[in-house]
Amino acid sequence: MKNCLIFVLGVLSLCSAAAQAEQIGSVDTVFKLFGPDHKIVVEAFDDPDVKNVTCYISRAKTGGIKGGLGLAEDTSDAAISCQQIGPVEVSDDIKKGGDKGTVVFKQRTSLIFKKLQVVRFYDPKRNALVYLSYSDKVVDGSPKNAISAVPIIPWGNR
Repeated sequence: MKNCLIFVLGVLSLCSAAAQAEQIGSVDTVFKLFGPDHKIVVEAFDDPDVKNVTCYISRAKTGGIKGGLGLAEDTSDAAISCQQIGPVEVSDDIKKGGDKGTVVFKQRTSLIFKKLQVVRFYDPKRNALVYLSYSDKVVDGSPKNAISAVPIIPWGNR
């Protein structure tokens, strides 16, 4: 019973990470007679630790009956683009620590074992934030990845 409760709480915590992204739109890629079509979805999320940086992710979403029930495993294909949308405010902790890799976004891409992650790095030499998206799996991850950089530049009349 205790193991079952831990399992359920773990699954719920993975599901809660999905609420961080806002779906912007989608396009169908394969028609499925039963269940939703396969598609590419575009989602946006704001960096939780850096004010005025928004990242957009496009990723494959499996349809069909298994996809409609949330049982399908999505492919590891994803792209990312991060943008400055106002004056960027980077904390001293990020600047001093060099931000060697902080997970800023997680989205499950299978029922339990696979997730899409975005990790932020700080490049002090170039004064930029670098965002890496990749997919991992408990046993075997994927080398497929995408990267986006946001230079920290003055905004407006500052």
